[in-house]
Amino acid sequence: MKIAMLAPIARRTPPRHYGFRENIISLLTEGLIKRGIDVTLFATEDSETSGRLVSVSPRGYEEDPSIRPNFLECLHISELFEQAHRFDLIHNNFNYLPLTYTAMTTTPVVTTIHDFPSEQIMPVYKKYNGRTRYVAISEADRCPELDYIATIHHGIDPEQFTFQSKRGDYLLFFGRIHPDEGTKECIDVAKETGMKLVIAGIVQDRDYFERFVQPHLDDSRIIHIGNVGPDRRNEILGGARALLHPINFDEPFGLSTVEAMACGTPVIAVNRGSMPEIIQEGVSGFLVRDAAEMVSKVDEVERLDRRDCRLWVERHFSVDRMVDDYINVYERAIALNRRDDHRPWGFFEILSEWPGHKVKRIIVHSGERLSYQRHARRSEHWFIVSGAAVITVNGKDMTLSTGGSADIPAGAWHRVLNRGPEELVFIEIQRGDYLEEDDIERAEDDYGRV
Repeated sequence: MKIAMLAPIARRTPPRHYGFRENIISLLTEGLIKRGIDVTLFATEDSETSGRLVSVSPRGYEEDPSIRPNFLECLHISELFEQAHRFDLIHNNFNYLPLTYTAMTTTPVVTTIHDFPSEQIMPVYKKYNGRTRYVAISEADRCPELDYIATIHHGIDPEQFTFQSKRGDYLLFFGRIHPDEGTKECIDVAKETGMKLVIAGIVQDRDYFERFVQPHLDDSRIIHIGNVGPDRRNEILGGARALLHPINFDEPFGLSTVEAMACGTPVIAVNRGSMPEIIQEGVSGFLVRDAAEMVSKVDEVERLDRRDCRLWVERHFSVDRMVDDYINVYERAIALNRRDDHRPWGFFEILSEWPGHKVKRIIVHSGERLSYQRHARRSEHWFIVSGAAVITVNGKDMTLSTGGSADIPAGAWHRVLNRGPEELVFIEIQRGDYLEEDDIERAEDDYGRV
């Protein structure tokens, strides 16, 4: 199996400091290579991999302000898709922009959605919903408007995190200093409990830091130690009594919570987003309604066994489990793509096939239409899943939207037109004594197939 792994180019892969996505991509890439899979990593030139590295950007634009990202991102993505025929599968970790390139290739594309699509970006994901296989990083981060091939939680290498059985004497905030992450709320909890608070992380919102964090720093009870790299991560995470995670948004996946538990440190988190999927209540930490409830849980941390935190991570959030899950998705996506039949107007996927009936999921691109055709030995029933269709049967047009359906008797001339701006998706149920593709007689065709 040959995999093209597409990473973003904001930072190198793996990151030197901050960069959870680049870290996950690196762990997955190296884990696949250890399994004997041929992986080519498309990333910055200073990235590190034991596989093949392809680069158009010398460094990450977040790490080198002299680099202009816009044109390099286009060159970076096109570099991969122009070589797509060399791979069995493309794994897109760049989010939405590469989706606009997917019509350039028949190589299957798996896209891990690392952030829940915003309202502005959602049209891109919806447009290419049938052309790539989406992976969610948590059940909480799934969008009901999109189809997913799987949910795969991130994994870490437990061997990179040293278990510490002794409880520390401070509370820890580990993440971006930003209103979403709840740094201010951690300070409130520390003051209410009288415990020391260590704040580790980059300042992502300078105004928030200066208004709500900096005034409370005293180099004694509440301290900010800046961003913590891999060299100090174990010491800081493992030395805490508890990691506080009072998030103010529905977090797709909290990697720092898994890393803390791998060191034996329990987590007290606000019960939002993916937190119920990550924390085992009463075993590896506590889920609370708000920061106020966190105060009462600080003392309860004493009754938790730090070894249970470590075991929870080893069983559910290891890199080996993540690699297994992605290999399974790759194999399924490749198999499904072999059953996809691409046409100039779109493509279809066979969902079920037995003597006497066949079921297809058909996708028609915006503005395209099938040939005007008929079948001698089968009838069809069409059900519109999404989009707007103009269906012609024996010269008569009918307009159908989502939920509408039409019967096509054997021998009837028929065609379908996608008149909408998005892809038309419909289910076709065939019945008859012969269901092969050569039972087609075309009267008109936009692609010269009459």
